[in-house]
Amino acid sequence: MNDTPSNLSLTTIRKRFGDLLAVDNLDLQVEPGSLVSLLGPSGCGKTTTLRMVAGFETPDSGEIRIGNDDVTHLPPNKRGLGMVFQSYSLFPHRTVAENVAFGLRMLGASKQTQLDEVRRMLDMVHLQGREEMFPSQLSGGQQQRVALARALVVNPRVLLLDEPLGALDKALRESMQFEIREMQQRLEITTLLVTHDQEEAMSMSDQIAVMQGGKILQLGAPNHIYDHPETAFVATFLGTSNLFDGDVTPDGMLKTEAGTLTLPTKATPGTRATLSVRPERIVLGEAAGPLSQGLMGRIVAASFRGSYAAYRIALDGTDVELTAYRQADASLGQTSLVLGDRVPVGWPVEHGVVVAPQDTRN
Repeated sequence: MNDTPSNLSLTTIRKRFGDLLAVDNLDLQVEPGSLVSLLGPSGCGKTTTLRMVAGFETPDSGEIRIGNDDVTHLPPNKRGLGMVFQSYSLFPHRTVAENVAFGLRMLGASKQTQLDEVRRMLDMVHLQGREEMFPSQLSGGQQQRVALARALVVNPRVLLLDEPLGALDKALRESMQFEIREMQQRLEITTLLVTHDQEEAMSMSDQIAVMQGGKILQLGAPNHIYDHPETAFVATFLGTSNLFDGDVTPDGMLKTEAGTLTLPTKATPGTRATLSVRPERIVLGEAAGPLSQGLMGRIVAASFRGSYAAYRIALDGTDVELTAYRQADASLGQTSLVLGDRVPVGWPVEHGVVVAPQDTRN
């Protein structure tokens, strides 16, 4: 691979399709050898951003650089990219070896170089002995490995992954997440991943860029964004969150429909604020006594999810329902709390996060 990984830089990128502003003055720096995920719902601009990096779309304004090179207006084949798509895009009439060698052949590599590099890449993706098979004879995971080998064999400066695991079942998708991440780190290849899958972004990324409305709302390490979301949208899109909207009282409390709650940080009296509390931070039952902030509720739904149980709790005297996760502590397939149970509800004050209520920031 490249001896020195390249950085990827997007500066004030803007793209409009008719009346739709798909990407709005977006800035992004992908450090050499790191993997950054663009995460967001359909229509947020993540795929358009990737297509502009790939050269399939041209930005209306702004600059895209790979290393020291301005590639904004270069065609895709002049950018030094490797690309893997959800559909794999393999040639059905070509063998595995021919698919992997395609890029090298287009670059004019000798037959011996093609043979050597194809063998090396198939060893790397654990497809030894399948050189003469056709894509239709492979499983979905094997086809994805062929697509990955084809992308990497040309020694790309940047690897682009567009929903690469969306067509796989859950178990295989999780396995491939580990494999792609391990390979990306070992090769130190600068990578941009587009996904709408929160777990995929969390498990594979050095940094996540959460997008909405053509903008990056928050960029940071997965654990930091999860524990310290800046907006209500980020809190609910990256994981699940309980949100409490209310007014800050003169003594710095938050008056909400659920009750008057203690905030983890100071807030200006008379302003509106939103408190975010993750389900795994919610404490139920006797242990919530000193943390309850006076809240009581009734279990209205319970679901066993393997290593943990999920509960919905209707708070007394309100229309508010909370979601809480609790590590499994009962027999397999059962939950320790049952429908109708009344329980104190609480959380450590420091585990709440004050977030901006609006979906986007100006």
